[in-house]
Amino acid sequence: MTETKIETSVKEAHAYTPGLKVKKRVKTLKTRLLPIPGEVFVKTGDTVDYETIIARASVPGTPTIIKACQLLNVNAEDLPAFMLKKVGEKVEKGEIIAKYSPFWGLINRTVTCPVTGVIESISDDTGQVIVREPPIPVDKKAYIPGKITEVIPQLGVVIETDGAYIQGIFGLGGEKHGKLSLVVNSPDDILTEKEILQEHKGKIIVGGSMVSLNALKKALELGVNGIIVGGINGITINEFLGYEIGVAITGQEDINLTIIITEGFGKMAMSRSDFDILKEFDGYDAAINGTTQIRAGVIRPEIIIPHKKFSLESGKYIFEGGMRVGTLVRIIREPYFGKIGIVSNLPVQLYTVESGSSVRVVEVNVEGENIIVPRANVEIIEE
Repeated sequence: MTETKIETSVKEAHAYTPGLKVKKRVKTLKTRLLPIPGEVFVKTGDTVDYETIIARASVPGTPTIIKACQLLNVNAEDLPAFMLKKVGEKVEKGEIIAKYSPFWGLINRTVTCPVTGVIESISDDTGQVIVREPPIPVDKKAYIPGKITEVIPQLGVVIETDGAYIQGIFGLGGEKHGKLSLVVNSPDDILTEKEILQEHKGKIIVGGSMVSLNALKKALELGVNGIIVGGINGITINEFLGYEIGVAITGQEDINLTIIITEGFGKMAMSRSDFDILKEFDGYDAAINGTTQIRAGVIRPEIIIPHKKFSLESGKYIFEGGMRVGTLVRIIREPYFGKIGIVSNLPVQLYTVESGSSVRVVEVNVEGENIIVPRANVEIIEE
């Protein structure tokens, strides 16, 4: 597997062509999973749109440790006697949760809660009080419109959609959607700030061979949702973000703009097949995701354009965002590096590996033997 790297020279162009998928119309199956178990809101057969919340989980709030015995100047074992709140009770920020008044009330010492939350523990060993802030809801949106073909209890769903599908080579930013807007005449044209207008707010702009730094800044300022171009300079990326980006995985950048590069680094004309499809669907709604991972399970940025304009490619599916039982995979980490097998099981529960981390795993049948490996350590092989 060739490692992608960002070239910082503006004079050199580097393309990476690992056989990216470009389909005019194909069925795509997208697995949408919560990071932790929660509640799924839809059922098999339901139709969803881009913004439909299909599942929700609650991440425990941040714990705040209060050194109560020190604030009251009492022994740790005596702390429970001076508490005004009990374990499990709600407290508000600024509320007094403990009080000590020695010498017939001539001295008053209090403990004020610094956050809103629930009393989780009162320790007579350490003299500390732990307040847990309210849980944080985590919503998982559908991301693409389509039909629910499978519900994975407590975790998520599989969504089927029908339309064009294009993979990029590199991207920045996460999931976005909006109407495609072609603003150049040729895949050789450079996208500059002049082509980006106020009317492009909320849209996904399609350029040609390259995008300038000023164009990126103007797009961000105007609220453009995404930019799709053939190439970009590494220096442009670093100056736009304000730091040098690593390339092991992207998509978590703190920018409200998703960028998808279809060809490589430097000035590179967008491939005619990509450009023609994007031109054909100018004005159509599309979903894009700039997330890129080049190690431990390759993830490429993607463009999905739902439509039924052309005949469906017979019998073809694109499986994205997850594997299924029967999927052909290759293991890409030792001790089973290079072995090819069939997915036999996708356990829902997390599995503790040797490092002590809890990860989601896959069971792969290799030559009759079932092997359990982290899902990040396999890649799907297209037959």
